[in-house]
Amino acid sequence: MEKSVERIIFFSRWILAPFYIGLLVAALVLLYHFGVELFHFVTHSAGSKESDIILGILALIDLTLTCSLLLIVVFSGYENFVAKIDPEEHPGWPEWMSRIDFAGLKQKLMGSIVAISAIQVLKAFMNLQPGSDWTQLGWLVGIHMVFVVSAVLLAVTDRISGDH
Repeated sequence: MEKSVERIIFFSRWILAPFYIGLLVAALVLLYHFGVELFHFVTHSAGSKESDIILGILALIDLTLTCSLLLIVVFSGYENFVAKIDPEEHPGWPEWMSRIDFAGLKQKLMGSIVAISAIQVLKAFMNLQPGSDWTQLGWLVGIHMVFVVSAVLLAVTDRISGDH
């Protein structure tokens, strides 16, 4: 009986596979949105102000970082929770994918979240107009600082616990 329960629990890890496939579909949606943004950026750049060009580039970077975040979750989550992937069978496979552990995944996720948050704050600063809502900007900076402090605390706790 115990072996049967263990086998069921062990194979239940495959329940996560559809979630990772769903995240890959979300990455395709981001790719579509990136294409739309890139087309808009290119076609409107000739008559744009410098600040509009910078905002367009930041939007493209934001989408890229978000998609990178998704792929980090998919690859490392699959590797850590579903099945090991043999990098020998995949010569183009980035080295970190087969070596990242849960602590490393948390660090990469927090780093990506902080970068995405920083871009949002920078975009808000670039869009400042006379009479702008300083309360909203304050909230953006405050939330960003919470992400930064959380990332630092996570790194410190991982260092103290030996998960570095």
